[in-house]
Order: sequence, then structure tokens, then C-alpha cells
Amino acid sequence: MQTNIDTRSERLREALETALGVKARTFDAALRKAGRRLPKRVRQQGAVVARAQAIDGHPKLRRTIDLDAVTRAEAEVLAHLKTIDRADLRRGRLLGLAGVIVFNLLVIVALFVGWMVWSGHL
Repeated sequence: MQTNIDTRSERLREALETALGVKARTFDAALRKAGRRLPKRVRQQGAVVARAQAIDGHPKLRRTIDLDAVTRAEAEVLAHLKTIDRADLRRGRLLGLAGVIVFNLLVIVALFVGWMVWSGHL
């Protein structure tokens, strides 16, 4: 069972790296780094897999792992990660940055025009 859960968590870690660019050595670390970029439900399902991986090394606790829940959690996380488009995320960040720059320029122009009117130059 150890290799089964390790394989699942490695597959999820690679999917996180592919979908979000999260680089980490373990799935648990990758899940923490992804943070709020993942919906709450997906983070919770990822935590199920991470918890199973953590207790899988202990012989007595290993029996408490619900493999069906781990399988469902893995499927849900992978399904969500497949819907993420990195190009769209990049485009959104660039558009957000452009919006901030344009807003700042408008504020500067408005302040300059206001100063010109106040000082009597216009």
C-alpha cells in the first residue's frame, strides 16, 4: 500500500507543478505552496491524500486508511487541475498589471490637471 499512496501523491505533485507551476519535493509541500490558488474543496481533498501518505508509513495506523476516499480525493484534485489553463492565468495576471498601471496613470494625470487648475495655469 505504501507504493500505491506514494505513487498517487507523486502524480498529484507533478500535476500541481504542471497546472500551477508549484515546485516542491513532496505533495504536502506542493499543496501548501498552492494555497488559495486551489478551491477549498480541492485543498481538503488534497489534505486527505497527504494525511494518508503521512500515516502510511506506520504499520498499525496504515489499517485506518480509507483507500476509496483517497482514490476519490485523487480523482477530484486531478479533475480540477486538468481544467486550469496556465496561459489564461498568465494573461489574467498581465491584464491585472496593465489595469493597475493605467489606473495609476489616470490618477497622476488627474492630480496634475487639478494642480494646474488650482495654481491658475489653466
